Amino acid sequence: MIDSINIALENLGQMLLYKPNAPMIFSSGLFWLLFLLFLPIYGMLKGSRTKMALFTILFSLYFYYKSSGIFFLLLITTSLIDWGISHAIFRARRRGLRLALMWLSIGVSLSILGYFKYANFFLWNWNAMVQGNFQPLEIILPVGISFYTFQSISYIVDVYKGRIAPTRRWTDYLFFLSFFPALVAGPIVRADDFLPQLQNNRPATRRMVWTGFWLIIVGLIKKAVIADYIAQYNDLVFDNPMAYPGLQSLLGILGYTMQIYCDFSGYSDMAIGLALIMGFDLGINFDSPYQSTNLTEFWRRWHISLSSWLRDYVYIPLGGNRKGVFRTYLNNFLTMLIGGLWHGAAWKFIFWGAMHGVGLAVHKMCRPVLKKIPDNWLTIFLSWLLTMVYVSLLWVFFRAASWSDSLLIITNIFRDFNLAQLPEFYEARSLWCWMMLALTVMHFTPRRWADGLCDLFVRSPLIVKLLAFLIAVQMVIELMTAEVVPFIYFQF
Repeated sequence: MIDSINIALENLGQMLLYKPNAPMIFSSGLFWLLFLLFLPIYGMLKGSRTKMALFTILFSLYFYYKSSGIFFLLLITTSLIDWGISHAIFRARRRGLRLALMWLSIGVSLSILGYFKYANFFLWNWNAMVQGNFQPLEIILPVGISFYTFQSISYIVDVYKGRIAPTRRWTDYLFFLSFFPALVAGPIVRADDFLPQLQNNRPATRRMVWTGFWLIIVGLIKKAVIADYIAQYNDLVFDNPMAYPGLQSLLGILGYTMQIYCDFSGYSDMAIGLALIMGFDLGINFDSPYQSTNLTEFWRRWHISLSSWLRDYVYIPLGGNRKGVFRTYLNNFLTMLIGGLWHGAAWKFIFWGAMHGVGLAVHKMCRPVLKKIPDNWLTIFLSWLLTMVYVSLLWVFFRAASWSDSLLIITNIFRDFNLAQLPEFYEARSLWCWMMLALTVMHFTPRRWADGLCDLFVRSPLIVKLLAFLIAVQMVIELMTAEVVPFIYFQF
């Protein structure tokens, strides 16, 4: 009996410890065990907004601690600074003082983000210019810091512009900033959308609960089944590009194009689904982006919470399209440049963002000519193909370890390309091929079909829902790798 108690206490202690090599993520069994324990207590406390908020904050901070360790204290500190400054902005009568306070908050947020994410990058470049002996600082990047930093900036700007009033209670703001479904990899939640839902504190409807459950199943399949499996071949190509010429390199690029979509949209689906079960609507973050026929449409469909954030808090403040044609192109370019830098502290990310900025500017420049071309299946297909090729090739710079690897993988496509090797590739990696084919078909089905399937699931008997869940779990078990693979966007 005593031994059993000791083992139980030891296991409980292990659950409370932060393990850097095993962060808590949505596709891990530990998270779902804890969430199943969290949910009934959350439901019982839902009638009292204060009790519900405090309980959710504690769970969110625990979740963040299991993902980033002691850096959960940094999240609390950020919330205290923002909340205090937001009230100072609200009380200030002079516009100059309010503006100075807004920039103080933004400066603090960007300084914290800059230190953790970009200090080594800037020091490395400075030392390269002066030919110094640079030793990287031992800096650990807190998981999700880019996401909650953008949330805090949008909150302060919205208070300054009078779009929202600051929360009366600090705990309400901490709830918004630390809300665990969206904490470590988005979607980027906006205060004017989220805080009214917290104030209303409405319980989740039956439809919200089962829609959320459906999104969790879909997200789990996207991430833990498809993305993690097709990544096994993609990683071989990107980790050793010299060994994979022609056809194999092209398939590796296409594989990563689909992998990053499944990985990130799968996380978003699970985050949105969890929030729906809790009674919060986070909107949509991906809308079949690879159906896009131009870059402008792509960025309206890909990572919608980020692209809309960049539009509202970077592009429009820079002048948007209000200051002439050249400034419109320049503002597009600068916005995407910042978007690239947000994704990572490396020149390849800056290049990735810059080239998307160039692509957006070129598309806007060509609009007068494009409008004269008749819309038929051929022009639509060619527009889609050009967009898909451009986006896929830029993903190479996003994924590859270095500039040289990026260029080598792209040039490899034209080296010893032999389509006759496709049957041999299929024989060796038939499941990979079938997954890619199934994913392509699913991605290009009309949205109304996907909505109809979700609606059918919501209206189905409980036994059907349970069966769908068990099938998804079995697929994960059958195809899971030896260890839980973190989401790609955890690094941002």
